[in-house]
Amino acid sequence: MSAKAAKPLVCVVDDDSLVRESVEGLLRQEGFQVRTFESAESFLGGARLEPPDCLIVDLTLPGMSGLELHQELVRTGVDSPTMLLTAHGDIPTSVRAMKAGVLDFFTKPFDDDDLIAAVRRAVPSHFAGRTAGVSRIEGIVGESEALQAVLHQVELVADTDATVLITGESGTGKDLVARAIHERSPRRNAPLVRVNCGAIPESLFESELFGYVKGAFTGALTDRIGRFGAAQGGTLMLDEIGEVPLSMQPKLLHVLQEKTFERVGETRARKIDVRIIAATNRDLAAEVEAGRFRSDLFYRLNVFPIENPPLRDRRDDIPLLAEHFVRASARRLRRDQPRLTEVALRQLMSRDWPGNIRELENVIERAIILARDGQLRFESGPAAPASQPTSPSDPIVSLSRAATQKREREAIVAALERSGGRVSGAGGAAELLGMKTSTLFSRMSVHGLRQRSS
Repeated sequence: MSAKAAKPLVCVVDDDSLVRESVEGLLRQEGFQVRTFESAESFLGGARLEPPDCLIVDLTLPGMSGLELHQELVRTGVDSPTMLLTAHGDIPTSVRAMKAGVLDFFTKPFDDDDLIAAVRRAVPSHFAGRTAGVSRIEGIVGESEALQAVLHQVELVADTDATVLITGESGTGKDLVARAIHERSPRRNAPLVRVNCGAIPESLFESELFGYVKGAFTGALTDRIGRFGAAQGGTLMLDEIGEVPLSMQPKLLHVLQEKTFERVGETRARKIDVRIIAATNRDLAAEVEAGRFRSDLFYRLNVFPIENPPLRDRRDDIPLLAEHFVRASARRLRRDQPRLTEVALRQLMSRDWPGNIRELENVIERAIILARDGQLRFESGPAAPASQPTSPSDPIVSLSRAATQKREREAIVAALERSGGRVSGAGGAAELLGMKTSTLFSRMSVHGLRQRSS
């Protein structure tokens, strides 16, 4: 395989050396090969033999502008995806750039993660099968069978207009699944509008979702479009749908059934063309049973259910997620990337993670801030439960969990040998493993290990 096939080439054209250096470092850290140029003319002189897989170019350059460079490449048959950088949010220019075929338009200072995500989308063939553990859906990391089942459902439903209900505990990444569905749908070029239903006061629900007209109530000084109107042609994600007040549920049901709505203070019905993705950490069937959620609304939403697994059910993904968050957090915090040692990984694997992926990310970010000597250290958390036996028809999970259990047992045995059989105290096995003494005793019991008699 050629170097180009292994590492896509991204060219950065900017007359500001600091921008060139920062973008180059960011991209190299993500596995790209990068070439930088200080002008459009120098790029044209040096990039003809190997067109880049992606081009990032400043709009305002000495001589030929970034937009003119893009137009010149199109004219000569070079179809490298192009992204423009600008120091000013110039809407007319950005519209003109998009019409000319520019893929993305970023205003400085731009968000590093947004730029990386855009580059990855521009070079999908590389990231479809890039590093083990990075899924084919941007932002979702892992290779466990539980996660792959979710990704398969995303692929099945994405190109339809079916309503999707994503369930799962808080912190499992329901918003990432919703975004993945939208970005793989025919609506991908229209807006994805997210509404946190749990953050809207009951008195403002109707106006927030449907908008209002000027004079509808005191303080309505202008028309407001509302979230349904803003999502026209695209996707509306109703996050925390279980928090919608009972008084609002009939109106929401009517909109979903009739595909029309009225703004507050208006009598004219407006047609909508919006795909609905709802998400909740509640058991909506139980909420229906308790009388807190309408059954007809539940059935209207529950057309294609997707259940996000908790992190404890995809424990094999923890090392991959940890490595991903270490890289991302170190870059965001502008810290050198610390080392994720075997001891640190064992500490992470030993926890139960009630807050799921969000908790893991926060724990890693805190550890990076506190890192000493380039190494990560984690406080011990609640112990993970023993792995449940898997069925013979589940060989991948069985082997992976068996390997994890074997590795943990070997680490505990090695620590006990180093400590002379002592579990607690200075130099004890618990300290060597970075665990609480109670946690280590629990894990020793799982593995059939006993404390050596003194």
